[in-house]
Amino acid sequence: MSALRGGPLGSQRGQMAVELAVTIPVAIVVGLIVLNLCRFAEACATFDRVAFDAVVSQGVSPPGEQSALSAAGAVRSRIESALSMRSCEVSVTVSGAGQPAGGDGLSFPVSPLLTTFTCTLRYRPWPGSFVIAGVRFGPPVSLTHVRTLVVDRYRPGVVV
Repeated sequence: MSALRGGPLGSQRGQMAVELAVTIPVAIVVGLIVLNLCRFAEACATFDRVAFDAVVSQGVSPPGEQSALSAAGAVRSRIESALSMRSCEVSVTVSGAGQPAGGDGLSFPVSPLLTTFTCTLRYRPWPGSFVIAGVRFGPPVSLTHVRTLVVDRYRPGVVV
């Protein structure tokens, strides 16, 4: 009984509670970081696969009007429907890749119909930020992943 009051074991009472109070907030923050990184990696893997399929199937010959704007819209909607994550935003830009390299007028494009599709994924981590027991969790505003594909929009199956 005297050992519990003031003996060698009495000085260590409550040490485990203090260690637990310090460790739990750090473990929660590390867990949230791992969760967000896993969700971002999953979104990137799905995005890479779906962006390629969408550009090859929708971007090469978009339904309706045959313009770069309608092709970008078709590709974006196809990627968004496949991702179905509320924390992700998708944008698609289209530019001509068949322009001559030197601007001197002496060269000509090999294929003037080549089109570059740049698909961008923006992932917003969850939660935005918080402080728990002095440990601050503040992820970046968004993580970005880009996939670029060059295709000939008027010859199906030609991917550069």
